[in-house]
Amino acid sequence: MKTKKSAALALTTVLAMSTFLAACGGNNNAAEQNNTSSETTTNQAAEGTTNAGGVDTSKEVKIKMLLVGGKPADYDQVFGELNKLVKAKINATVEAEFLDWADWNQKYPLKFAANEDFDIAYTANWAFYNDQALKGGFLELTDDMLKTYMPKTWEAMPTVSWGQAKVNGKLFMVPNNNIEVTDKTVLIREDLRKKYNLEPVTSPETYAAYLKAVAANEKGINAFGAKPADGWKWHELDQILLEQQNDWNLVDYNIPLAYKLDDATGKVFNVYDTPEFTSLITYYKDLSDSSAWSRNVVSNKNDVWQDIKAGKTASYAQNLGTVAANLTEARRDGVSFELAIADLTPDKKKISAISTQNGLAIHASSKNVERSLMLIDLLQNDKEIHDLTMYGIAGTHYNAEGDDKFSAGPSAANYTGFSNWGWNSTLNRTDVSYPAEAQSIFDAWVGKVYHFPLETFVFDDSKVKNEVANIGNVMLRYAIPLEYGLVKDLAKGQADLNAQLKSAGIEKVQTELQSQIDAFLAAQK
Repeated sequence: MKTKKSAALALTTVLAMSTFLAACGGNNNAAEQNNTSSETTTNQAAEGTTNAGGVDTSKEVKIKMLLVGGKPADYDQVFGELNKLVKAKINATVEAEFLDWADWNQKYPLKFAANEDFDIAYTANWAFYNDQALKGGFLELTDDMLKTYMPKTWEAMPTVSWGQAKVNGKLFMVPNNNIEVTDKTVLIREDLRKKYNLEPVTSPETYAAYLKAVAANEKGINAFGAKPADGWKWHELDQILLEQQNDWNLVDYNIPLAYKLDDATGKVFNVYDTPEFTSLITYYKDLSDSSAWSRNVVSNKNDVWQDIKAGKTASYAQNLGTVAANLTEARRDGVSFELAIADLTPDKKKISAISTQNGLAIHASSKNVERSLMLIDLLQNDKEIHDLTMYGIAGTHYNAEGDDKFSAGPSAANYTGFSNWGWNSTLNRTDVSYPAEAQSIFDAWVGKVYHFPLETFVFDDSKVKNEVANIGNVMLRYAIPLEYGLVKDLAKGQADLNAQLKSAGIEKVQTELQSQIDAFLAAQK
């Protein structure tokens, strides 16, 4: 579930993002031409006092960015080239700090609490956007600011995207300008499915049959792998089997409260107190008892995708774009077995991400607001800069294939793994090796995207912060073991979970949430 709001990552984002696909390249001549062009442009650089838009850029500034993910090995090389271009265009240089995936969610809010010196921060609806907007960590952005310092973005961004990014009627983010569908799929070992003459995996039932067959017959291989534990409070299959399967939407992944997509009244309920959840934990318990995953799955520290590539794990769940990127990588690297993507809920409604799935915000205490907005404008809309920051250096990290596609360069793996998808835009390139089957699934999904009244609703938990924190602790202690089949008596486990949630204050949170939803829906009439 995290990847839907988190990690996300959905399809067209990942077609071009270097987080999942090591970005791709051209040839050595192209790289030399790029360097020569940058040097020439820099020599002509902003000696004057204004840029093309009439903004005073006479004083050189250093723009500090806070990004999520590991620092790429070739950061200095790529951002060195970026700084030549940015110096020429807006008389600025860029310096990025990277918060590693292992502990970003602990370190990120501390940066704001300490009021550290930085100008731009990656943010998203799953990455503290609403929280920091309400706390005053982000600067409010006005239409005049956007028109003056981000004219290309102002022109290119759909009006609805600006609206979706507002918190309490105010804008604090420059959202990405790209279409995303956020549903999850699973990646499987297609060779093992064929080996045991199993039906194609197209449903929860056929997937369970696959996992059990692998667990029973393939010694030394985990049938299912979960991502490393980082405080995540849900089973890795929950977005598929709880949300997608039932056409529900969880309001906030820190609390187990949801509503039905087609419920015009937006009535909220506790998902842990439903017949659907009772049925699901029975499904999970059956898989656990069949050894479909390790008993230590919830404390796994391994990179699950690397375990799959190494033949140690036979399946995992992720958004379509990430799974497609993994499949591309596997084929590029010549893994010795066949992989396939499986959609377990092909006939259910699909949800598209709102614009805040990825974006960039200005730190409220930034000393370089105008130049930071100008930089974001370039990142989204200047093709040379967009290509460079998304994919790396042409000929080294990626090869340009026409105007809108790319292939991997020899050093692709040295420029990947961080949140450059914060400036996804219509300039994103598509990997030429993107799997045809993933594109087929996406094309089918686009026709099933369901728009609903609460699509842009964001919960303000400021009045129930303590209760939300307590609920999160309960979920980690009681829900996770229950969902991974580590509790023998399911009925007692579910009852204990809900009793603990009640003590933690879930009724107060539900009342506050319902009040906000009711007000939101009333304002739309």
